[in-house]
Amino acid sequence: MAKKQFFVAGTDTDAGKTIVTAGLLEKANQQGLKTIALKPVAAGCEPTENGLRNSDALLLQQTASVPISYDEVNPFALEPPIAPHIAAAQIDKRLSADRIAAFCRGAMFYPADFLLIEGAGGWRVPLNNQETYANVPKILDMPVILVIGMKLGCINHALLTAEAIKRDGLQIAGWVANLVDPEMACYEENLATLKGAFQVPLLGVVPFLSDVSPASVAEFLKIDALVE
Repeated sequence: MAKKQFFVAGTDTDAGKTIVTAGLLEKANQQGLKTIALKPVAAGCEPTENGLRNSDALLLQQTASVPISYDEVNPFALEPPIAPHIAAAQIDKRLSADRIAAFCRGAMFYPADFLLIEGAGGWRVPLNNQETYANVPKILDMPVILVIGMKLGCINHALLTAEAIKRDGLQIAGWVANLVDPEMACYEENLATLKGAFQVPLLGVVPFLSDVSPASVAEFLKIDALVE
């Protein structure tokens, strides 16, 4: 079973969960750890000769050091680029936290040191009329890495998300500040406010990068607090 397991959540859809997840994987790879990553639910998948494929899920599959099939990385692939529960309903399917968690548990038994499970959208994105994606890490009792997309309004988004995570009984293992708006006003002041608000490890501050890759993001990340 994977020794260290974390759920990666974001403050909203475009916070940068995937590239930060890939950067964390790359950092772990550089330290000689065996890594696996899952993106169980992905919308906006494209048809290929091998079935529906999502570029974010493919990136995680390619970056992880332990080879697993695409269907294990992304068991719930949805074509419309919209909220997952709506995309599923359009093809008469129903997402459930239990089924998603069951797929995740299967991957946990691979011989890995470091497993990351990336969520979809923000913390409360619906899976169906009764459940949100937050139910998945709750079922798995998995600590959370919070990716904060640094832009106007991010402080409120971050504090509300952290409050919801704690209310759900889960631990925030660390957080990453990811600059998504290079024109953000008062960036340093916003970052300082967040540093004062979060009493958990800051895993990295990722600047706005013109060349975005797992390796370039990994340069700005530290995982010691996660693997010690």
